[in-house]
Amino acid sequence: MSRTELILSRNFMMKHKEQRVGVFVDVSNMYHSAKNLYQRRVDFSQVLKVAVSGRKLIRAIAYAIKTKTGEEDTFVEALSKQGFEVRTKDLQIFLNGVKKADWDVGITVDAIKLANKLDVIVLVTGDGDYLPLVQYLREHYGCLVEVMAFKKTCSSRLIEEVDDFTDLGEYKKYLK
Repeated sequence: MSRTELILSRNFMMKHKEQRVGVFVDVSNMYHSAKNLYQRRVDFSQVLKVAVSGRKLIRAIAYAIKTKTGEEDTFVEALSKQGFEVRTKDLQIFLNGVKKADWDVGITVDAIKLANKLDVIVLVTGDGDYLPLVQYLREHYGCLVEVMAFKKTCSSRLIEEVDDFTDLGEYKKYLK
């Protein structure tokens, strides 16, 4: 049996309605991946629906970046209406003009803080920097860890490590 077949057979058995699920969305990572790959936006309501898959949603947190223009305000409000708790932080712009907009540490800390209340943690990101988090959650809390991302821009090591992977690029239902 190939690794992919093993993962698919394991995943078929592991999702059940009593599992407590936490969903952590790296909005910037998903936004830029969808924009660069498809020139479209992510349908986060559809992502949340599939992430939960009929299980018990405990928390869904979306991590977004605020710009000085406030152009994301409508988007943040829409995420809130879709069931996400939205966390924002300011875009960092360094003296040399380089911009930094990541939530890696914030998502990691929140996932660890909530892990003892969850059976499944769904990371909506393709960032390979989360590999140590995945390993930690599985080893120390026994959580199943699932990732939803665009396979074309997702770390292959992350895909190999998680208990389930959903390719957001496979179906157009994840795009607007």
